[in-house]
Amino acid sequence: MTRNAVVRVPLAIAVLAATLGSTPPPDPDPSATAGLPEGSELAFRLSDPRITESSGLTASGRHEDVYWTHNDSGDQYGPDVYAVDGQGRTVATITLAGVEARDWEAIAVGTDDSGAPAVYVGDIGDNFNGGWPNVRVHRFTEPAQLTDQTVEATTYTLTYADGGRDAEAMMVDPRDGRLYVVSKELAGGVYAAPPELDPDGVNELVRVGSAPLYATDATFAPDGSRYAIRTYWNAVLYDAEPGVPGRTLRSVTLPRLDQGESLAFDAGGTALLAGTEGPGSPVWRVPLEEAGGDTSVGPAEPEAARTPDGAVEATPDGAAEAATEEERGAAGGILAGAAVAAVLIAGIVLLARRG
Repeated sequence: MTRNAVVRVPLAIAVLAATLGSTPPPDPDPSATAGLPEGSELAFRLSDPRITESSGLTASGRHEDVYWTHNDSGDQYGPDVYAVDGQGRTVATITLAGVEARDWEAIAVGTDDSGAPAVYVGDIGDNFNGGWPNVRVHRFTEPAQLTDQTVEATTYTLTYADGGRDAEAMMVDPRDGRLYVVSKELAGGVYAAPPELDPDGVNELVRVGSAPLYATDATFAPDGSRYAIRTYWNAVLYDAEPGVPGRTLRSVTLPRLDQGESLAFDAGGTALLAGTEGPGSPVWRVPLEEAGGDTSVGPAEPEAARTPDGAVEATPDGAAEAATEEERGAAGGILAGAAVAAVLIAGIVLLARRG
């Protein structure tokens, strides 16, 4: 390799690093609150030192001002679910007996077979981008008494009808108990589980609609009238009155958090609670009924086809994605950065060959 090539290769590598570093990161300045709806406030911080990667959040269906959360994946975390109060203090730790915490990414409240409030824990992450042959959801009945305890959970195995994929968002319709998983992709999708989950078989997830790019959580309003899907940047609110998928209502600005991965409706259904990973992570309350924030109407979701018995049929894979302009701009920046990186890498290879 010539001296000039030796000089130019490190320079190209430095430019490449700078280019990749200029891509808009998914974890903006946590102090940035511009554009938030009026009345937005810091609700609480998770004070338990064991909760360092809060990846899901949901309001309890049984206990007032109590929320369920959990950590992400990792050998340092057990199969534990934490009940925290409105001040962010842990009031109970629930351990799921014999359950593996492979890649826990979401949590939702529904009901058990008797109709009692139950917690669904979504082991739906896939860091291998569809490498897992299936994913799992664990359900346990909400304890009447909030004390540290080990409980038996019912485990459901799920597989995607159109091939494996990564997901971090899950929600349960409070009206009929149907479970939905939202994939985390550029062209994400909303996937419906069967109307009744079978703990002894494999439950197929069928795509029924599109979703914002890189969805990190999803949640139903307590009355089932609306649902929301969040990304690293904001949340998209949908009308669920006719079912899922619903018509896009508007985009809701969320606080800029380090790694925003959790979203829940409050118990009254009038605000969203948005959280993030990290030690002592904040949870923000963002009102939905107040003026302010981003209230732009996004593209309508396609209506799902329904059979006479009410079952949901898949919509075409080409359904329009409900992404905001900000998300599209971020995606464009990522793609542009990737293109520049490819050119620089090609240049590096060419210089090396000439040397």
